Amino acid sequence: MHRHALVTGTLFALAAGLMWGLVFIAPVLLPEYPAALLSFARYLAFGLVALPLAWLDRANLALLTRADWIEALKLGAVGNVLYYLFLAAAIQRAGVPLPSMIIGTLPVVIAVASNLRDHARDGRLPWARLAPSLVLIALGIAAVNQAELARHAAGTAPDAPHGGGFDPGAHALGALLALGAVACWTWYPLRNADWLRAHASRSPRSWATAQGVATLPLAALGFAGLWAVSALAPGSAMSAAGGGTFEMPLGPRPLLFLTLMFAIGFLASWLGTLCWNEASQRLPTTLTGQLIVFETLSALGYAFALRGEMPGALALCGIALLVVGVAWALRAPPPRGGRPAAPVEAPH
Repeated sequence: MHRHALVTGTLFALAAGLMWGLVFIAPVLLPEYPAALLSFARYLAFGLVALPLAWLDRANLALLTRADWIEALKLGAVGNVLYYLFLAAAIQRAGVPLPSMIIGTLPVVIAVASNLRDHARDGRLPWARLAPSLVLIALGIAAVNQAELARHAAGTAPDAPHGGGFDPGAHALGALLALGAVACWTWYPLRNADWLRAHASRSPRSWATAQGVATLPLAALGFAGLWAVSALAPGSAMSAAGGGTFEMPLGPRPLLFLTLMFAIGFLASWLGTLCWNEASQRLPTTLTGQLIVFETLSALGYAFALRGEMPGALALCGIALLVVGVAWALRAPPPRGGRPAAPVEAPH
């Protein structure tokens, strides 16, 4: 791997992480909006943002075959809609700390899965060389999430599940749903890397746009379904987070809702995906999977900024471990025997 590709790929991954971290602010700024509505609205906005971009890029999109569009639809369904639905449902049932701890294992899970699955293509990075960075990242994520669990247990976390009491069944279901989200997002970047590597001459920008267009009908159907449920059974599935009924389609704060959905749809879902594609074209999937840690760091930074507080000692220790783990991964020599790097992609 050339040094230039390593540096530029890492910078693109950092940019993607900074933009993906934005998706965590919508539930905080719109706590009364149901998670399912935020999920479908976000990807509906992503699809609408992608439409004019698709028109401008129509020459490249015309090169995509029927099989390519089917692949884009699969990636959008699993990596976008299904992933975020699993995650949102997990948070609704178990609160934020446990699902975040489980989702936070993604850099480790993806790196291990890539080293097992893609060694013939990228070369196998010896486990002895990979293990230190993976251990450091895992310890850092555990420390940050332990700090959040302690905050939650002390009653200072504003994001407890509805009802306030501890429900073991809901907690266990939330953990299972979070594992479903991990499964979706372990499959997504590896499968997306397959397409991007097999079509190395294609534009990552065009592929990001194609996924937005393919996701649009899925998100529109989901949004319409929620609207229909709200009309047929008011106050049931579409009850507001704080209790009471929820007025579809835009809720009690339509301007903020629309602004956030379109901002996230463009910055996180389209531009973040584009940056991730650029990173994936330059880096092997074993390394790219670890760089997803930038999203975790960005989300933590935004969360503490919204809270108006500095992270505690344990959280700072965890953040330091994450950074050291990524730095260790970057200093490790690249594996031999694989093809030159080419693209993974992301679900945001």
